[in-house]
Amino acid sequence: MGAGGRTSVPLAQRKAEADPLKRVPCTKPPFTLSQIKKAIPPHCFERSVVRSFSCVIYDLTIAAILFYVATHYFQHLSGPLSFLAWPIYWAFQGCILTGVWVIAHECGHHAFSDYQWLDNAVGLILHSCLLVPYFSWKYSHRRHHSNTGSLERDEVFVPKQKSGIRWYTKYLTNPPGRPYDRFACHYDPYGPIYSDRERLQIFISDAGIFAVSYGIYRLFVAKGLAWVICVYGVPLLVVNGFLVLITFLQHTHPALPHYDSTEWDWFRGALATVDRDYGILNKVFHNITDTHVVHHLFSTMPHYHAMEATKAVKPILGEYYQFDGTPIYKAMWRETKECIYVDSDEDAQSKGVFWYKNKF
Repeated sequence: MGAGGRTSVPLAQRKAEADPLKRVPCTKPPFTLSQIKKAIPPHCFERSVVRSFSCVIYDLTIAAILFYVATHYFQHLSGPLSFLAWPIYWAFQGCILTGVWVIAHECGHHAFSDYQWLDNAVGLILHSCLLVPYFSWKYSHRRHHSNTGSLERDEVFVPKQKSGIRWYTKYLTNPPGRPYDRFACHYDPYGPIYSDRERLQIFISDAGIFAVSYGIYRLFVAKGLAWVICVYGVPLLVVNGFLVLITFLQHTHPALPHYDSTEWDWFRGALATVDRDYGILNKVFHNITDTHVVHHLFSTMPHYHAMEATKAVKPILGEYYQFDGTPIYKAMWRETKECIYVDSDEDAQSKGVFWYKNKF
């Protein structure tokens, strides 16, 4: 097997991609993580400061151009054109800023550069400007990657089990976060999410949010509330909407298993995610959407190598690789309707493997 893996696509994999609702295997894979890594060209694991910063500059340049056009030209448009221009600006700016968020997210994974201090500095600045507490999110997200697919320890979109559903479950579906014994908040340094050695950095995250919030307040005083909402507030809502949607669809799928403590292991949990197709937005979002499987296997890999790595590992993963090309609006509706709770199959040999179901 060469460094780039085999170029042909096995018949089993082609059938799996043609039928995205077919359950992926939940047994121990016949390959190891080291075998997957060997199939990926070595340069895919190399991080470039120049290339990473070029992505930041590219995104921020587009965001600045959109900002300039909106603040200098929209005021001269007639009423009907203005009502059309602002939603277009919100959509475009929200998408671009989601790409900025993805790069900040890479900083939290130490995928931006070879220097941890630089990753933290860039991540803190970018995330704070998007009102995301950098270190707080970094640590909770790291726990998600360490416990993906675990019904007891995963951090995001942990599905309900059948025994825990209520009459309103079909309407509210699954909570976006893991339940704790007491109120948990990313802004609380003493919250249950964090350990004692992490609390100082949570204070630093809060300081970053406070500084940006003060800047927003000064803009509000100078420009007015409507200006701040239109230029910054609504695009930020678009960013957060995409983040929830992307995370939800990456880990919520009828074909993906979840495991309790009797069956869960990191490797199978990391494989229990799905790549999606967002069309042109794949590139805008730096391919976090269609390379999420390899991202969970090798989270320090920079995004600009993830597509090449994904192509290299597909032949190794075979049926363990899950891709769903269903249009996103259809997938969102289907997963919301079909993925209500998880339960083990009655005839399954192991009762520790759970699948999404919707029949009460």
